Amino acid sequence: MTPAQIQSFFTILAASNPQPQTELEFASVFELLAAVLLSAQATDVSVNKATRQLFVVANTPQKILYLGQDGLESYIKTIGLYHSKARHLLQTCQMLVDLHGGQVPRTREALEALPGVGRKTANVVLNVAFGEPTMAVDTHIFRVANRTGLAPGKTPLAVELSLLKRIPKEFMEHAHHWLILHGRYVCQARTPQCWTCAVANCCDFTPKTTQR
Repeated sequence: MTPAQIQSFFTILAASNPQPQTELEFASVFELLAAVLLSAQATDVSVNKATRQLFVVANTPQKILYLGQDGLESYIKTIGLYHSKARHLLQTCQMLVDLHGGQVPRTREALEALPGVGRKTANVVLNVAFGEPTMAVDTHIFRVANRTGLAPGKTPLAVELSLLKRIPKEFMEHAHHWLILHGRYVCQARTPQCWTCAVANCCDFTPKTTQR
């Protein structure tokens, strides 16, 4: 994908969705962090169903700690890997209380020091909560970046670094969401919806068929 095509690609995505939002439901930075931590290898839909009940009774690190392992698991048991996720979330909450006054830190180093919080989760929090121009490469973004020719790479980190270099600065704040939503609903894994894709003319991918 050429620089001109990249400019056109994001101009079109921005025009169709000027203010894209994460599909995870949250009302605070801590709720966002908890939801993203729980969303690993799970759908946003399943996480939202659980957190709608959880956050009513426990929406701060201290309140999560009051629940304990068994109490927390009772709210998130419908989410995959809930045993380890409950343990990590409790450990994270303890660190937030002990080291950060119950607040979510604003630096990558501090975020990635939290149990269960890797580079992708830290990037989501930095971007969505604090407006940092980061790129959290999930399976959708990894696929879109490689398939379209936007930022090919063999690893999520390689794709992330390439995207940060290739995406024009004016689009960086929302690029993460545009790419996720495009991958989730249009540039799908098994059957990319090329015949309905608004950015097909900017894309390097050649579909086997252009219509159903």
